[in-house]
Amino acid sequence: MGHSDVVPAGPGWTRQPYNAEVEGDRLYGRGATDMKGGLAAVLVAMDALRRSGAKLSGPVRLSSTVDEEDLGLGIRHLTARGLGREFRGCIVAEPTDLQTVIACRGDSYLEVEITGVPAHSGRPADGRNAIDAAAALLTLIKQDHEKHIRELDPLLGSPTWNVGKIEGGRATSMVAPSCHVWLDRRLMPGEDPEQIVSELRTAVDQAGITGDGISMDIEITMSMPGFRTDQDHVLVSTVHGAVADVGGAASIGGWTAACDGGFIARDHGVPTVVMGPGGLNDQAHQVDESVSVRELTQAARAYTLAALRLLSR
Repeated sequence: MGHSDVVPAGPGWTRQPYNAEVEGDRLYGRGATDMKGGLAAVLVAMDALRRSGAKLSGPVRLSSTVDEEDLGLGIRHLTARGLGREFRGCIVAEPTDLQTVIACRGDSYLEVEITGVPAHSGRPADGRNAIDAAAALLTLIKQDHEKHIRELDPLLGSPTWNVGKIEGGRATSMVAPSCHVWLDRRLMPGEDPEQIVSELRTAVDQAGITGDGISMDIEITMSMPGFRTDQDHVLVSTVHGAVADVGGAASIGGWTAACDGGFIARDHGVPTVVMGPGGLNDQAHQVDESVSVRELTQAARAYTLAALRLLSR
């Protein structure tokens, strides 16, 4: 499975971002790595399976979702509708440099609206400053982040916080009556964003940030679960072996990013791995994004082999 949407191209490209261009072993274009390249490799593999006439014990299905780069509307619709049957496994064709990823963090977006009391800046004690309250909140978040990174999971690292955006106040000469903060909280498999918000509210109350004119509302605007598949599972050994057999740099590891596969693993109990062409850290969401043509070919062959081996009678 995979997603068909891409992030905006943005400025700085030296090539046309939406016109695929091949130079040497590289195919350039927005989405070449994340993740239209992976989807193309899956389609080639499915066509190869069809043309081979191989007798398989079950179907090979491609789910191509939309909105993965934002709120995950596509995978939520698919999950709510149901898969319609049982599957032996799910391979997410996200860019992993052909590494077989058996564990993946999840993600959640939190928006915090802080309301204070306006006043003239000449008499700040007459008001209650929402930006001051936001600063105290971010101190708590930083402390929680630093606590988590002291204990690292060997595959996934740790949960992390990031403050992505903040807006507040009305004028320099006023005590700020409001402030809005956008937060990203990366999730370990099994973590519940609702529980995280509950714990954050408790910490805010205990720190004395709210009350006396200051109120705070926290909303979860997006959540995507993580997952972990046992390294001894047949899906893992099959995919890993297929990559090795097509000449890929086969290895098994974890992913600190998030993907749609977490929904398939959590909501439908389907064993899941991530394996695809291209590099997440050096190409995805980058200017002049590209993917190796050789790696695309290896991915298509690995998907074909994995399906044949998993579904052979």
